[in-house]
Amino acid sequence: MSKAGITVATADPPAPAVRPLPRRRGIELALIVLAVLLSVYGYCAVGLARQGALPPGAAGYGAGLGVLALLAHLAVRLRAPYADPLLLPIGVLLNGLGLVLIYRLDLETPGDRAAPAQLVWSTLGVALFILVVLLLRDHRVLQRYTYVCVVSALVLLTLPILFPAVNGARIWIRIAGFSIQPGEFAKVLLAVFFAAYLAANRNALAYTGRRVWKLQLPTGRVLGPIVAVWLVSVGVLILERDLGTSLLFFGLFVILLYVATGRTGWIAVGLLLAALGAVAVGRLEPHVHSRIETWLHPFASIEAGEGANQLAQSLFAFAEGGMLGTGLGLGHSFLIGFAVKSDFILATAGEELGLAGLSAVFLLYGLLVERGFRAGLAQREPFGRLLAVGLSSLVALQVFVIAGGVTGLIPLTGMAMPFLAQGGSSVVTNWAIVALLVRVSDSARRGYDGQDAR
Repeated sequence: MSKAGITVATADPPAPAVRPLPRRRGIELALIVLAVLLSVYGYCAVGLARQGALPPGAAGYGAGLGVLALLAHLAVRLRAPYADPLLLPIGVLLNGLGLVLIYRLDLETPGDRAAPAQLVWSTLGVALFILVVLLLRDHRVLQRYTYVCVVSALVLLTLPILFPAVNGARIWIRIAGFSIQPGEFAKVLLAVFFAAYLAANRNALAYTGRRVWKLQLPTGRVLGPIVAVWLVSVGVLILERDLGTSLLFFGLFVILLYVATGRTGWIAVGLLLAALGAVAVGRLEPHVHSRIETWLHPFASIEAGEGANQLAQSLFAFAEGGMLGTGLGLGHSFLIGFAVKSDFILATAGEELGLAGLSAVFLLYGLLVERGFRAGLAQREPFGRLLAVGLSSLVALQVFVIAGGVTGLIPLTGMAMPFLAQGGSSVVTNWAIVALLVRVSDSARRGYDGQDAR
């Protein structure tokens, strides 16, 4: 500025210092300790209720779960220091509660103990979590393997056709007493493919093609490949009678298409196609038709003098639980039968923890999904945003489909409740989902202080 004919130079005000976001690893560690303590408390409560004494393996169970959780925490602290501090503790608490419920049900079936195997699978899941966090330094690397992921997913989905059906569905591979469910791993691979393909073609999907009514239909060259992959995957699952996973993939496809394009018309189209498909499959497929009849008339078997079916027993368990539950180890949900540790494990939680405990479990799932969405919204590049939304949607859709089935809201589909239910493939896959969300959230929060995402 000038003063009395003399020009005086003034310096620009200094730029405000960038304050790094807090890492909050101490909060994560405290929550992990709380999650382990709650799991050990549940384990001890079952022993006291059933046997009048602390179970002999309580210390070993607590130490084992604590060591696994601590190793996972150290991996996050080392390689993903800016990650969301709630993701890992929620996974630990849900996994620990699942082990408690399976152990409680094992006491009713001493000849069929599932908790030891589930603990081994949980260890493998945490090991996979650690490997993903340590080795995958940047989630964007997965974009390079878009078509490798989709080919691997389709191969995994097709393999169970070669093996005998189990409970009316061909979703398992059983060799020498060892069994896995390939569809669980395929869902993560398809989520990566959908996210990568839609991120690369989002502008063409949103702004090219012809407009039909209120929906912008992309050209076949752009939309064709992803629709073909979705149709093949869903078609294979229908042949295998794995309708729960086919519904999961359909929901994932519609959600990511909506997020990539911002066109709400895709939601309407998705709901319409889902309704038409449900009606067609329900009428043409006997296995599905019987489940729909059971859903519409859950107490018909009782009226016919054949006893309560699984859905009726599940509804009785929820009713018995009331507001506060009967207490861990004091319920009768084992009467549900062979699927009590897998499809219907939520009925045990509802009976013995009550509406209050069940609501807490749903809140944990809701918080896990919300933090995944938050990590996606904070991403500045489309692939990370779609990947986080897709993985979070997988968890949300699974919880809705399973909880809706066992409570009578929708027909049963035969899927595993994330982290809670018996199922090695499921628990390993869910730990991989949490690991990827940790990596995406670390990248998102790291970007706010100007540091490189790698």
